[in-house]
Amino acid sequence: MAHPNIKRILNKTLRQPAYALRTGIKRLGAYAAYRFGNGRSEPPEAVTIFLTRKCNLHCKMCGQWGEGGVTGRRSEEIIQEELPLDILKKRLDEMASFSPGVTLFGGEPLLYKGCLELIRHIKANRMHCLIITNGFLVHDLARELVDSGLDELNVSLDGRREVHDRIRGMNGLFDKIMSGLEAVRDIKISSGGKRPLVNIQCTISKYNYRDLEDMIEIARGLRADSLTFHNLIFTNKEILEKQKRFDDILGSSSEDWRGFDFDPGVDPDVVRDEMDRMLGGRYPFGVDFYPNLSRSALRSYYRDPAFVPREYRARCLSPWIAAYIFPDGEVRPCLNSTFSYGNIKSSRFEDIWNSDDAVKYRRILKENKIFPACARCTELYRY
Repeated sequence: MAHPNIKRILNKTLRQPAYALRTGIKRLGAYAAYRFGNGRSEPPEAVTIFLTRKCNLHCKMCGQWGEGGVTGRRSEEIIQEELPLDILKKRLDEMASFSPGVTLFGGEPLLYKGCLELIRHIKANRMHCLIITNGFLVHDLARELVDSGLDELNVSLDGRREVHDRIRGMNGLFDKIMSGLEAVRDIKISSGGKRPLVNIQCTISKYNYRDLEDMIEIARGLRADSLTFHNLIFTNKEILEKQKRFDDILGSSSEDWRGFDFDPGVDPDVVRDEMDRMLGGRYPFGVDFYPNLSRSALRSYYRDPAFVPREYRARCLSPWIAAYIFPDGEVRPCLNSTFSYGNIKSSRFEDIWNSDDAVKYRRILKENKIFPACARCTELYRY
């Protein structure tokens, strides 16, 4: 049986063959480390830097700033905390020796004052750079984003104008994003360039799941390079109570998962019907659903509180492959856990990556394959 992500992998390989080859080689090293490394791993394939917790939107389904989001309940001091640009540059210079793909994320990463300078620095070090943005500032920064050498521009869109603006809580936002992406498209055409690739990301939620097909024409009009639909991340109190046992073992907290504690309100059969129609079409851009689940698995994903993946391997490889650097400098293996390998303010990244705490975390995770909160986490299905 083919891997559920095979189409996605092939599309990315065709668009960026050299990068895909480098990534593939690193992935094999991580697989070997998972099996034989006893908690140690090769240098990571990917590093995600959370530049800021700040965001200019309050998207309904967001675990950070949404209706039940956890970031909005934090102190202003924590929300405003960001790493100095010089520290990030220094650590990126050190990472250049193993050249990971670098993703810039947030909050809204373009709110970080040094974001464009950081992109240029990453590219000067010949590393692949991707940014995940809500698109609000793309029009104002279109020329600079193209000129920076950015490899991939991932922009969140939830549907047509009225759907998107309602979910994101800002009238006129859809038109502002479209204007920005059209400006990026036109600058690329006039200069004869191909970068950045424009990837449209659509999160499936109760607010848009009956209207997903509208995204096809939106992506076509933008000449997007890909359109990816993400099944909703959510959890419940029962799962979070089970997670506490592992938090006690690790000496950490998974309180950030509480931002995703809600009823999804999605009819999986409607989603699967739309998937079948869209995946059967031919487009000038890649179309993916992520995770790509069969009808029966999708029903279980949205309806069964005890869901465990069957069509993907139920084991998390992310801590052997990816690192997450937060605005306080902590290097973490998980997006929603406070467990830290170390802090880049005081230590070299390579020393942190295989620190005693990193090895401890990987050993405990491998022994259990996944933790209770992992079942609907994006990273579980990526590798």
